Amino acid sequence: MPEALSDAALDQLFRTARTYNGFSGEVSDETLHQLYDLVKFGPTSANASPARFVFVKSAAAKARLAPALSEGNRDKTLAAPVTVIVGFDEDFHDKLPFLFPHTDAKSWFDGPREGRHEAAFRNGSLQGAYLILAARALGLDTGPMSGFDNAKVDAEFFAGTAIRSNFLVNLGKGDPSTIFARSPRLPFDEAARIE
Repeated sequence: MPEALSDAALDQLFRTARTYNGFSGEVSDETLHQLYDLVKFGPTSANASPARFVFVKSAAAKARLAPALSEGNRDKTLAAPVTVIVGFDEDFHDKLPFLFPHTDAKSWFDGPREGRHEAAFRNGSLQGAYLILAARALGLDTGPMSGFDNAKVDAEFFAGTAIRSNFLVNLGKGDPSTIFARSPRLPFDEAARIE
């Protein structure tokens, strides 16, 4: 079994990491490739990997995203170096012959899209969480959020596909002046039990 990460690494990933509301700096395309190259190794059911990511970086792409943003999220999102649209492909099963080749996993999900939605959403959400942790591991700060019109995002970025948006994540160097004091978390006994 691998050794536990250092306290400094655990702080960077969890204990001192925060959700920022303001960002600066730049995020290179190379860093975005490194980010995905970490995310892709996170586990999903049958290695389905249904998440699809759009890295909204250019001014033109941000202009396309802007009409879908809620008032409270518009300015901070347009100012962030990169905003990731975390989506999920409801036709993810088409890739299973490649991703899970040792059995006919595609047949498990054949049929109407509604029958695949739950698996696509669940596993795509997992991959979105991996993205947040991978970004922190690479030294980026994150600002995950809802607060946007999914239908508008889907029409603008995923028209004619089986991909649906889930949530957004702003990336960059977080501005500490844009966060509140850390909110409380539930203690173990209120959120978990050992049986």
